[in-house]
Amino acid sequence: MGSGKTHWGKQLAHRLQLPFYDLDEVIVQQEDRSVTEIFADCGEEYFRLLEKQTLEKLVDSNVSMVLSCGGGTPCFFNNIEYMKKYGTVVWLNTQVDVLLTRLLREKPQRPLIKDITDDDLRIYIIRKLNERRMYYEQADVIFDKEDGISMNEFIQTVLHA
Repeated sequence: MGSGKTHWGKQLAHRLQLPFYDLDEVIVQQEDRSVTEIFADCGEEYFRLLEKQTLEKLVDSNVSMVLSCGGGTPCFFNNIEYMKKYGTVVWLNTQVDVLLTRLLREKPQRPLIKDITDDDLRIYIIRKLNERRMYYEQADVIFDKEDGISMNEFIQTVLHA
């Protein structure tokens, strides 16, 4: 969450002339309601199941694509194994301070953090990263410094993974 997946994903898709999908946006279109509304109305478990089904539908209907998934996507229903089987998985390992700055601006649109106080958000980010690290570390490509890499370097690294 807040790592820049959509930004880098759109850039990569444009340069490679591939379709780009944001998994959350596809779910929102299918459900005709926001992720926040889905969480509020049906809960996280329902959302995670939708996420898995939508991921699999996108993979089945695209020969090649760039997909930006939510930060929790690899952590449920063996999604990380599925993603690795059908594509190259990239982890943008963004620094906690950068994530905090971005997420403070975006809190109202983020269902998992909208009710967390600003003071507790740093702790939440660190806890989530620690919980999810075992999934994220399975990525085929890990970028630790997104600001220090050019788009050409990013593309070459992903293509040669």
